[in-house]
Amino acid sequence: MFKGLTRRDFIKTASMAALAMAVPVEVFAADKTKADLVVYGKIFTSEDNRIVEAFAVKDGKFIYVGDKNGAKAFIDKGKTEIIDYTGKGLVMPSCGNGHAHYSLGLGMNSVGTIIDREASVEKFLTEVVPAAVAKAKAAGATAVFGFGWNTMEFPKNMPTRQQLDAICNDIPMYFADEEGHKGLTNTLALVNAGIMKADGTVLKKNDDIRGGEIVMGADGTPTGLLKEQAGTYTRSFLDNDNLFSVDVAKETMQKIENHLLSEGYTMYIDGWGNYFYTDNLYKAAQQMDKAGDMQFVLGLTYEFESWMDADEACKFAVDAQKYASKHVKTNWIKLFMDGTVESGTGFVDPLYPDGHQGIVNWTEEEVTEITRWANEQGLSLHIHTMGNKAINRAVNAYVNGGKDEMRNTLVHLHQVIPTDYKRMADHNIYVVSGMQWHHLSDGEQAEMPEIVPAGMGDKAYPMKSFFDNGVNVSSHTDFPALSGSHDDPFGVIEIAVTGQCYLETGKPWWKEELITR
Repeated sequence: MFKGLTRRDFIKTASMAALAMAVPVEVFAADKTKADLVVYGKIFTSEDNRIVEAFAVKDGKFIYVGDKNGAKAFIDKGKTEIIDYTGKGLVMPSCGNGHAHYSLGLGMNSVGTIIDREASVEKFLTEVVPAAVAKAKAAGATAVFGFGWNTMEFPKNMPTRQQLDAICNDIPMYFADEEGHKGLTNTLALVNAGIMKADGTVLKKNDDIRGGEIVMGADGTPTGLLKEQAGTYTRSFLDNDNLFSVDVAKETMQKIENHLLSEGYTMYIDGWGNYFYTDNLYKAAQQMDKAGDMQFVLGLTYEFESWMDADEACKFAVDAQKYASKHVKTNWIKLFMDGTVESGTGFVDPLYPDGHQGIVNWTEEEVTEITRWANEQGLSLHIHTMGNKAINRAVNAYVNGGKDEMRNTLVHLHQVIPTDYKRMADHNIYVVSGMQWHHLSDGEQAEMPEIVPAGMGDKAYPMKSFFDNGVNVSSHTDFPALSGSHDDPFGVIEIAVTGQCYLETGKPWWKEELITR
């Protein structure tokens, strides 16, 4: 039903705002501006819930919506692209997801095991891990991979590498939490990564891996819990080429397409295109597109880790541009500036209740230089920033090293230093923000003030302030990191406007930051 439209880049201009507004023909009756694109067909517009025959687009904006004859005035013969969907189904505004991990979330069943967020630690150890090991060994896999353990509940009784060893000690295991920022491993995974020796000798500990934490036990050895870049470093030693092969990536791409179109999305940016430290997702996407099988627009971000050699990472990022095609856009470099505020690894001010400030991955000078280099290469930055100090550091780097026209982007944004809003607007810094910040149970809401910095217990992700300050902002769902929350655009709008959804029991937070439809 939506096919055809998804083959055109103009859909990028049809945001969720287009669902609530269409331009009436009368406004442009005297305006004879020629269009870049004219579309004919059975076209829905929410302007009085009408079906019209045509619309015209100029410079990414709708300049006409109405009947077919009226659209003809906007055609510049030989220059205006004309698409005719007459008799081919319904044409309607599209939505995009500004940051998600569908390649991970929808590929996980092929790669490993999805862990139910409601699973207890006991169930994890007695049912989930044994089943994951059996599945991996039956498939001849060289690693056990899982995703989704509960970030709020597991720390109360965190499993150890020794407990995982008792289940499986002959192939490496890595189980990521629901946010993807922490991992649980067995001893072999740590040995393969050079963190410890099989005899228990410790080779790396605490913050020896830049941007991360190797959690240490009372016995002076790693517990198996890895935070932030300590986890990404360890994952890089898995047999990733087999774990997420090109064939698996292609199967996943088809799942992504089905998922997106079923929910009303026709585009998304993958928040980590090289998650498995290969270019297999890039290859699969390009092959699918060139075969004529891609019915959506895919943005791919190439991530640099703070433990990597930055010069080498730059070479790989440039090389990844060879995978760009009609529907595959490879325009972004991704960085993690910090972790997540709720789990104690966001880079924040004031400090956490226990006096620490979180984990920060890059210096301001480094991000400034990476931004300068990327923008000169025609690439934009797409930086994970949660804590207000992380946001401030990234804004400084964009202002001092970036080109405003490159639309360098901040992602997530839990709290913002007030003076940074204006700088974002003044320097065309884009924001990709999650609107599901209210999706918590009563119990989780009650716990939050005890684990986040003072003043943040009943506040989290701003939204209205971006609009009020003229910042360009779009939404994301971060799927599957917010599993259990809405992933469809209308569910996202519901939460952004009302502060809650039918799934939750908690009360709306920070009503001042809700937005109107």
